[in-house]
Amino acid sequence: MTPAETFSALLQSAAPLLALAPMQDVTTLQFMRVVDRYGGPEVYWTEYFRVHGDSRPEKWILESITKNPTGKPVIAQMIGNDIPALVRNAKLLQQFPVAAIDLNLGCPAPIVYRKCAGGGLLREPQKIDAILGALREVVTIPFTVKTRIGFESAEEFDALLPIFARHALDLLTVHARTVKQMYRPGVRYDLIAHAAQAMKCPVLLNGNVFSAGQAKQLLAETKVRGLMIGRGAIRNPWLFDQIRAQLRGENIKLPVGRDVLNYVHELWDNEITPGVRESAQVQRMKKFTNFIGEGLGGKFLHDIRRVETTADFWRVCEEFLQHDQTMTLEPLPIAKLPSAL
Repeated sequence: MTPAETFSALLQSAAPLLALAPMQDVTTLQFMRVVDRYGGPEVYWTEYFRVHGDSRPEKWILESITKNPTGKPVIAQMIGNDIPALVRNAKLLQQFPVAAIDLNLGCPAPIVYRKCAGGGLLREPQKIDAILGALREVVTIPFTVKTRIGFESAEEFDALLPIFARHALDLLTVHARTVKQMYRPGVRYDLIAHAAQAMKCPVLLNGNVFSAGQAKQLLAETKVRGLMIGRGAIRNPWLFDQIRAQLRGENIKLPVGRDVLNYVHELWDNEITPGVRESAQVQRMKKFTNFIGEGLGGKFLHDIRRVETTADFWRVCEEFLQHDQTMTLEPLPIAKLPSAL
């Protein structure tokens, strides 16, 4: 089967669909390779392709499609607001083995939404309507959308759903926060449940999925087709397999500290570029340890965010992870975190 056919079959299957959320400069080809060795999701999303003017799909993001090592379908995500450019890039991307074309309506980064792209488009429902209509005409494989529940307020969501419903989407992923909320508390799973009931297409739940038990509860309460997991999967790459075990009624396997340390070593081996200066390599790894540290506590985050050398990086990791105690890797309550570097 083609990737698009495989993805369509997954949407029709009975088991909940598990997906890795796209996170810019984090969920790369290299990270896909690592997380898949821990079980991984059933489907991957690319980082977003930046679409504007005469842009073409970025080669390094295309590699997560053309060099996909997982054997799982990969969905190509676009971000932008230029309709002719979006149409042109959608046609280009369909020449590659992609499972679907996805439009990003959820990125909360100010540098993105100030340009009326990503989550910024949620302020312009008519523009969204026009973009979806134009893309639906040219996308001949599954067409999906990833959105937040609004820009300023969750009250905006009810006006967005009819727009999504008009365009025969094959899947709608909903991150249950507003754009301005970023990643702060107050996730509105009730609105995702509403979307799952109101939409004809399947709906994926996205936003703060952190454990197998919680995942099972969310699936039961919201009746969604599946879950998209981002930060939780970076912190705990075992999470997808743990969720599948939970749903089968099996015992969940928890890693010990040394397992997590080995995971960090795998990330290092896959993410570090030969020839890059040491400080840049350490900074690259902090993109991952910032998430992993949510399950280790404030002291780890405080220390790891201040290292500048390879030796100090591994000294801190070994101090906290060189042990055989089991770890849930669920987010710990941290009263006051130091600023991220």
